Amino acid sequence: MTRPRLLDLFCGAGGAGMGYHRAGFDVVGVDIKPQPRYPFAFHQGDALAFCREHGHEFDAIHASPPCQAHSSMKTMHNAREHVDLVPDTRALLNALGKPYIIENVPGAPLPGAIILCGTMFGLGYEDAELRRHRLFESNLLLMAPSTCMHGRRGSVVGVYGGHLRNRRRRTIGVYGEGVRDSVRKIDKGVADFDVTAGREAMGIDWMTLAELCQSIPPAYTEWLGRQLIAVCQPSLTAAAD
Repeated sequence: MTRPRLLDLFCGAGGAGMGYHRAGFDVVGVDIKPQPRYPFAFHQGDALAFCREHGHEFDAIHASPPCQAHSSMKTMHNAREHVDLVPDTRALLNALGKPYIIENVPGAPLPGAIILCGTMFGLGYEDAELRRHRLFESNLLLMAPSTCMHGRRGSVVGVYGGHLRNRRRRTIGVYGEGVRDSVRKIDKGVADFDVTAGREAMGIDWMTLAELCQSIPPAYTEWLGRQLIAVCQPSLTAAAD
């Protein structure tokens, strides 16, 4: 059977795209910035403009519009104004009528969204669990694999950055531009998790540090992609008949 095609809008370096590929989709990514390590077919350009012209050619669409308008960093004293592309993205996807998923950070206006966390998939590194919450809105009924399972490991990798609620915990925040390989002075030279540990925790082995910070684990979209593909494959079979 022909693999269904998925359009990966605002694709970044391909964390979401890899999950959909593993779920059974042929993936095409679009981003305004060059993405030399994107692992599938890639088009550089305006994501929404590309979708208006080519969205009808795909069986499903994923979109990760920029999150800065909704992230916790928007409250910083030097925060810049960022355009909110979620409403325009949703309007375009609804007009196309294809199965879609929109991803963004907690706090984004995604009605009916489910939340996924690394602890639902056993993601982490050594004694640390990956707490990386992301919202997923869809015109389909999506299911999460479980509730969050925080606390099953002794440390945390990737949610709270340098805000050490427990100073015995090693932390690395795999988000934003704040992540750097570091040595915490408080621990007198004991190294924090580095980018290699972050890659393992995220299930991503091809990205730079900056790319990793902006990505989501492929495990999330592999889980969601299997739900999407159950909708897409019957329609492909009917078209073939």
